[in-house]
Amino acid sequence: MREQLTDETTVTPVVRCAAIEGVIGGGTRVTAKLEFLQRTGTFKARGALATLHSLTAAELKQGVTAVSAGNHAIAVAYAARALGTTAKVVMVSSANPSRIESCRAYGGEVVLAENVHEAFALAERIQREEGRYFVHPFEGRSIALGTGTVGLEICEQVDDFDALVIPIGGGGLISGMANAVKQLRPDCEIIGVEPEGADSMHRSREAGEPRPIEQVTTIADSLGAPFAMPYSFNLTQQNVDRLTLVSDDELRRTMGFLFRAMKLAVEPACVASTAALLGPLRDDLRGKRVVLVMCGSNIDWDTFERQAIFDDGTD
Repeated sequence: MREQLTDETTVTPVVRCAAIEGVIGGGTRVTAKLEFLQRTGTFKARGALATLHSLTAAELKQGVTAVSAGNHAIAVAYAARALGTTAKVVMVSSANPSRIESCRAYGGEVVLAENVHEAFALAERIQREEGRYFVHPFEGRSIALGTGTVGLEICEQVDDFDALVIPIGGGGLISGMANAVKQLRPDCEIIGVEPEGADSMHRSREAGEPRPIEQVTTIADSLGAPFAMPYSFNLTQQNVDRLTLVSDDELRRTMGFLFRAMKLAVEPACVASTAALLGPLRDDLRGKRVVLVMCGSNIDWDTFERQAIFDDGTD
C-alpha cells in the first residue's frame, strides 16, 4: 500500500519534544509524529487515497461521496482530484468555514447537514441515487491499510519506543496504526485517547461490541464519531493495550501550551495525545520513551484563539 501512496502523500517528520519532556521529567523521552504536515493537513489523506486506489475504473468514474466534520471531506476531495474523479461530500453545518472552503478548493462539492446522524443518512441517499462510492471516514480494510502507513513510518523513524499514544475518533487511525506497529514492535504499549464527550470506543470496549453514543459534545469535532464499527473496533480490540480520556479543558490548555512552547497552532484533535501525556498518563509514562501522534492542523486563527487556553497549568 505504501508504494501506491508514495506520489500522493508525504512522509511526515518526527521531532523530539524537549518542552514536553521538561514538564514530565524523570528522563522521559518524547517524540512527536507531525502528521498534521500531511497533505490536506491531516492523516485522513492516507485512508481516502487507499480507498480510491482500491476501486475499479467503473466505480471511480461514478465518483465518490463521504461524511465529515471537515478533515475527511477535504481528504476525499483531494483523493478524488488526484485519481481523476469527482467528490460530493456531506459536512455538518457547524463545520469550520475554513474546512468547507478547503474542501471546495480541492474540487469537492459540499452538501451541508444539521448533524452527524443526518449527514450519514444524506450520504447514503447520494450513494443510492447517484451511484457514488461511499468512502467511510474510519471503517474498512482500505482505511486501515492507509493509516497503517503512519505506524510503519514511525517504526522506521524512531529506533525504539515503549509507548505510542494515538487519538481516537471512529478508530480508523488507531486501528490501522496499531495493526502495523504491533507486528513490528510487539512489546510497545499502544494507548488510545478519546475526548470525554465522544467516547464511543470506550463504551464499545466495555460492552465487547461496537456501540453508539447519544450525542457528541466536544470541541474536538474531528474526534466526534457518533459510533464505533466492527472492522476498526476489532482491530483496536486486538492491538490496542488501553484507552484513556481527556476533557475539553485539558485539550484547550494543551493547545495553549503547544503554541507557547513549540509554536504549534493546531486543532483540538491534534493535541489529544499530548493532553493525555500531560494529564492522565503522566505518572504511568514518566521515564519511558513515548511517541505522540499529532494528527491534524485544519483550524483558522480565530477558532484557535477562541478555543485555546494559554494558562496551560503544566508548570
